[in-house]
Amino acid sequence: MPRDFATESLSHDPIHGYIPFVSATGLPAGEVSEQEILDHPWVQRMRQIHQLQTAWWVFPSAEHMRFQHIMGAMHLASRAVEAWYDSLVDSCHNVPSRAYVESLVRMAALLHDVGHGPFGHFFDDHYLSRFSITHEDIGGVIIEQELGDMLRHVRRNPHGRLQPLEELEPRQIAWLIRRPKRKAEDDEGHPDWLRKLRSLFSGIYTVDNMDFVLRDAYMSGYNVRAFDISRLMHYSFFTPSGLTIHARGLPTLIHFIETRANLFRAIYFHRTVRAIDLALAEVFPETMPHLFPGNPLEHLDQYRGLTEWSFLIDVQRWHTSSDPVLKALGERWEAIFRRRTTWKMASERTINFHSATSERTSIFSEPDLVERRVRERLPEVIREIPLAIDVAKHYHRPSGRLPAGGQNYLLDPAVGVPQELHDDELFRSLPISFAIFRIYSKDHRHDAALNSALNSVIGDTVDARTNM
Repeated sequence: MPRDFATESLSHDPIHGYIPFVSATGLPAGEVSEQEILDHPWVQRMRQIHQLQTAWWVFPSAEHMRFQHIMGAMHLASRAVEAWYDSLVDSCHNVPSRAYVESLVRMAALLHDVGHGPFGHFFDDHYLSRFSITHEDIGGVIIEQELGDMLRHVRRNPHGRLQPLEELEPRQIAWLIRRPKRKAEDDEGHPDWLRKLRSLFSGIYTVDNMDFVLRDAYMSGYNVRAFDISRLMHYSFFTPSGLTIHARGLPTLIHFIETRANLFRAIYFHRTVRAIDLALAEVFPETMPHLFPGNPLEHLDQYRGLTEWSFLIDVQRWHTSSDPVLKALGERWEAIFRRRTTWKMASERTINFHSATSERTSIFSEPDLVERRVRERLPEVIREIPLAIDVAKHYHRPSGRLPAGGQNYLLDPAVGVPQELHDDELFRSLPISFAIFRIYSKDHRHDAALNSALNSVIGDTVDARTNM
């Protein structure tokens, strides 16, 4: 259909150029625009949570928020549908209209981070884990319970309108944003076309990670054109197996995977970023009871107001509090604000793992054991100095079939039928994962002794020598 400029608005983005969305102007009564979803407090809350959870303290230009990222992911969802919808129809039965599919994945991309708390994934690990939930669990509840009625009344996107009897299903959106679980999960009621669309959110290359690799590389100053997204999308399509990449696009995918891994090494796992994380981890358990009452799923109204802005403003005031407990906590937070981190990196090793077995059997999979052995090899006078062990791990690629079935496939014309991507020789040449093992101490006085002790421990371990 012709583009309706009367209902279209544009947001300019440094990564993708113009991002179109449906404005609230000129729509029929009862119809909800994309702008109204964008402007909802749950989504606007993303303006107050950094995309790079603590790395913005280290990389001065990386001040972008999750709001910019989810806008970019929504835009990439449209690009993916434009490129892949016809192949989805050819691969599945009863696929809804293109407008329905596009609006569904646009809303899933826009809302995939809506459950995040302050400091993003750090908050999952150091607070939400107490309640055995993740930001995706919270996001699913927000999508279905808080935004569900609005989502059902979204009738169009910048490229088309839903058919008269079509209505967005919030349950489908909530399911798309959740990662597949290792045990069999409830797929009943989810059609094949929807299960295939999940690869846009949980596969090797997704609308989420394609945006954050481009965005984080650009905003941190790491790289202004991190990978060739147009070529990656051009050579991708759906087959009855799932999202498939042609052999001609595989080198581009490999480059994407390597670029993402390099971002983890250089930005997300930077030694000072991880030192800040160690400092946060020490103060977080004592801080949260003063700021939040418990499980966010039981306190959604309060959770909507809990952002990095509210968090940082509150704890920044504590160092002048008359309450001695808050004052002591505030002084520890003040040191973090001034980047006076408690921990200094003394020693570092990066280990690449080319098989799941080598990762499991590596000595670095047991950091407590490494610390104990390192201490045994230190001079007795410094054997009990405070140390912190940090293991930052990144997975390049799956080593086998993903938990809920394969998400990504390769079509090699010489073979003629799609095969799971991890079966390809070029793909297998990538490491499965890498780990950065670091020892931190309170100062740099004993760096030489710690390095010598760590080298001695590594020298005793055949597996570590093999994988260095």
